[in-house]
Amino acid sequence: MLPGTALDRLRERHDVLVWEGELPPSREALVGLVRDAEGLLALLTDRIDPELMDAAPKLRAVSNYAVGFDNIDVAGATARGIAIGNTPDALTDATAELTLALLMARARGIVEGDAFVRSGAWRTWSPTAFLGAGLTGATMAVIGPGRIGTAVADRARGLRMRVLVQGRQDSREHLRAVLAESDVVSLHCPLTPETALLIDGRTLAWMKPGAILINTSRGGLVDLDAVADALDAGRLGGAALDTMDPEPVPLGHRILSTPRVTVTPHIGSGTAAARAAMADAAVDNLLLALDGERMRFPVNTVAGRANASSTPVPPSTSSTDRPI
Repeated sequence: MLPGTALDRLRERHDVLVWEGELPPSREALVGLVRDAEGLLALLTDRIDPELMDAAPKLRAVSNYAVGFDNIDVAGATARGIAIGNTPDALTDATAELTLALLMARARGIVEGDAFVRSGAWRTWSPTAFLGAGLTGATMAVIGPGRIGTAVADRARGLRMRVLVQGRQDSREHLRAVLAESDVVSLHCPLTPETALLIDGRTLAWMKPGAILINTSRGGLVDLDAVADALDAGRLGGAALDTMDPEPVPLGHRILSTPRVTVTPHIGSGTAAARAAMADAAVDNLLLALDGERMRFPVNTVAGRANASSTPVPPSTSSTDRPI
């Protein structure tokens, strides 16, 4: 189920089948569910690929309950005349707020301090205990200056941080210079073939010694083993990760036992207001597309359809956060 009342609006107009399982449907179950579907409200955990679309000959619209859409073969959908939409704007503030929360938690060792108190190890105040990194005057690199990246930059400036930006048009040389100068690196670009494993052993070596890495975008941007190596070697000061690849990250993965890492379970959009607004946007997309109109937030352009955007978005980019 989705937060809010958006599904009620969808039920008023169409027959709606909702997956009630706690975990996402299996591949076989999902293929079976979409066989007669004309519209699909998908989560990031649902892989919408040619096999699935071919199994759903009536499918006309897919509305992704997310700002990203790397789970969807957009080019394949466009070729089949299937309209694709997403839910930007609704989660911008929530994700920006979590980014700053993760940064503060990592910079000041809040999670470790909480565990220290609860363990009974705290005996007295000490001038040298739990010394963290100050943020006032520090430099933050925002990688991907879309809606969320810009919102993070605005908040960082409010903390009197200096902000450097790496955008889609900037070169790798520019990225290297930005990483070398930044005390904090915050990722806000979509996952595309160009940005996959953007943060790997090579780019981690470019980063300023002791820097903190924050990822509230896509897990596939970061090589977790390379981050663990950089932390073990003392080159990286810390990491705070809301998204990882794979998700959920296996309990035995070394990133979970590496010191100076803070992890959260993909909760960037996790406020009641944001998740309800996402549901409203996703349902609006479906209602419009099934009426033959342009989606509220279109990702692709479907030739010959009234719901096609007059300003097409290339399949490999996001309408929210652009790749570098």
